[in-house]
Amino acid sequence: MDILLTQGRFEGVFQLIVVLIIFVVVLVLTYYTTRWIAGYQKKHGNGKNFRIVESAKIATNKYIEIVEAGKEHYFVIAIGKDEVTFIGELPKEDVLLEKEETHTQNGFMASANASSRFSEFLSSFKKRK
Repeated sequence: MDILLTQGRFEGVFQLIVVLIIFVVVLVLTYYTTRWIAGYQKKHGNGKNFRIVESAKIATNKYIEIVEAGKEHYFVIAIGKDEVTFIGELPKEDVLLEKEETHTQNGFMASANASSRFSEFLSSFKKRK
């Protein structure tokens, strides 16, 4: 009878170890699969004709972005949870590109001069309405 109890304990411990190993293997596979999918989407998701130049968060789930379309056109859009709104078009000379940026703020590209020009554009847009 003692042999059966001892054998049952070893089976239980063995099953626990097997389940833990399977769990770790699944976690590792999930991690590497997620990284592979992210790299694939990053490589294939970037278009050649559209690029987000700058993005600013204005509220929860609401952003204002400057988007480059082609080589000469820059658009300001507002992005909400369920909608995208066209605000206006910016002339190319009013947009400060990456080489003119001075610092990064909250993970987004920012420049003191760019934010003041953007504020001027936004105030002129509000006056038109």
